[in-house]
Amino acid sequence: MAEQKESSVLFSLKELMNLEEDRIKSEENEKKRQEDAAVQARLDAERRVREEEEARMRAADESRRVSEQRTREESARVDAIRQAEMEKARLDAENAARLDQLKQHQEHEQRIHALGQDEGKKKLKFIAIGAVAFLFLVMVGGGFAINSTLQKQKALEAQLNTMNDERDALNAKLKNATSPEERAALQAEIDAKNEAIELAKKNPGTPAPAAKPAYRPPSGGVGAAPVKPAVKPPCNCSPGDPLCSCL
Repeated sequence: MAEQKESSVLFSLKELMNLEEDRIKSEENEKKRQEDAAVQARLDAERRVREEEEARMRAADESRRVSEQRTREESARVDAIRQAEMEKARLDAENAARLDQLKQHQEHEQRIHALGQDEGKKKLKFIAIGAVAFLFLVMVGGGFAINSTLQKQKALEAQLNTMNDERDALNAKLKNATSPEERAALQAEIDAKNEAIELAKKNPGTPAPAAKPAYRPPSGGVGAAPVKPAVKPPCNCSPGDPLCSCL
């Protein structure tokens, strides 16, 4: 009976020890679990902080990238506008230069045309101015030569006016000419008239050469004989006579 009680006590002590060991082990496990949970919580917090920092840095980088892209696009747009304005200004300047050059060219052609029409009259004006200056000098030296010079000058002007009028009439006929023969004949007359004008200017008082007969188209059609020019009576005037009718 005593042995049975002793065994029961030993069993109870053993059970108590086992329970104590289980409690201690449980507490150790709980403590370890809490420590692991704390470590995990700390790691999770650090990870969240790190992720938040990385997200913030990525957002900042993205914002900077978008801002730089926007700046580049704005700069490119401004450069394109400036280039377009410069190109427009260059084209406007070139067009203005072309228009000005065309205007100057047209004005130059008009001046040349006007000079061609007034060439004979301007030469007469220059001759008249030179004659006036010459007459003034002659008046200082003596009065006799003035009268003779004036008569020669008037005769020369009258001769040149007549020859210029005849040349103008030939030019008008040349513009209305319809056949090559007529144009060739009229051009020959104009050339001869120009030579006569130059000769009269170089040698005042020289009788004008006999004028070539004016071109007359055949009246009998193709193959008709050309009309012979009228025979001009011989000139018996003295050379240098301002009243000569041959001038």
